[in-house]
Amino acid sequence: MSTPLGLPTLRSGTADVPSLPDGVRLGKKDFTSGSEVRWCPGCGDYAVLAAVQGFLPELGLRKENVVFISGIGCSSRFPYYLDTYGMHSIHGRAPAIATGLVASRPDLSVFVVTGDGDALSIGGNHLIHAMRRNVNMTVLLFNNRIYGLTKGQYSPTSEVGKVTKSTPSGSLDAPFNPVSLALGAEASFVARTLDTDRKHLTQVLKAAAEHRGTSLVEIYQGCPIFNDGAFDVLKDREESVARLVRLEHGQEVVFGAEGSQKAVVRSASGFGVEVVGLEEARAAGREPVVHDTRTADPSLAFALSRLDEPTMAHVPVGVFRAHSRPTYDDGVRSQLDAAREASGGTGWRAGDDDLEALLRGGDSWTVE
Repeated sequence: MSTPLGLPTLRSGTADVPSLPDGVRLGKKDFTSGSEVRWCPGCGDYAVLAAVQGFLPELGLRKENVVFISGIGCSSRFPYYLDTYGMHSIHGRAPAIATGLVASRPDLSVFVVTGDGDALSIGGNHLIHAMRRNVNMTVLLFNNRIYGLTKGQYSPTSEVGKVTKSTPSGSLDAPFNPVSLALGAEASFVARTLDTDRKHLTQVLKAAAEHRGTSLVEIYQGCPIFNDGAFDVLKDREESVARLVRLEHGQEVVFGAEGSQKAVVRSASGFGVEVVGLEEARAAGREPVVHDTRTADPSLAFALSRLDEPTMAHVPVGVFRAHSRPTYDDGVRSQLDAAREASGGTGWRAGDDDLEALLRGGDSWTVE
């Protein structure tokens, strides 16, 4: 079996989460809170919120078993607008808080909502370690390439030369590529989508939620106030066909309009990949690469992520990686179960005497 994106079905990230009773179905309204949505008119967050509210019922989970944790930023208001459990936490720390929750509550489906500033600046360390550990959470990273909540400073994904309130002469920082970063940190599920492509956005979010392990989805999201037009070239119908490299598992990486299609092939140097005309490639015996999300080696996925560059001439979207490997929280619970079994099923809960013995064990010392 496979998903609409062509992904093979793996063990679900919600396998341990109680499902709804037979015959009970929820809809979008059931996951919509009564809080007034307060984002600027035209903000891409509205489209993402609508997509999330729309696909959550498809997971077949009880509302009380779904949790959204956010940090600081415009996107971090998400928990207020969903009728689930949620927490608006502190700057950059949402992955750390989510890790504790996931490890202690396998009955919950946990989402982290963050932005490019929140996740990749002050929260960068927490994010990369959550991905490295493969904690069973779904991270939605809204990337508008600007600090929106704090009024338009450059962010870790702003392009070189970006003129903002904090960089009046242009940014000197080389920006992060969030997909490359996630693949380098060995995240087991990595994807990119756009706020304006509702169908693709929904499919990617659903696939991410159903993956067991850390799923990171970068969402190109427009900020009409402080970075207006950042992704306009990808919203134009003709331009998007020519620029968007749509990745599907098991398929050749080919894109573009009929008659002017391009292919992604192995570089002539033997390292990485490059874009050439499809007819030119086949005439030279250079076949398009075939996308494989499940391989343990993320090298090809990483090479595909490097096609992206500031002019957005070639922007890969879709699922880069969906690899199955052990999760951190499953390992933690296995260790706890083993410790309880070794102690006769009581463990540290045995009583005050056992706690006192633990505190005064061989690794303690006295300071006089």
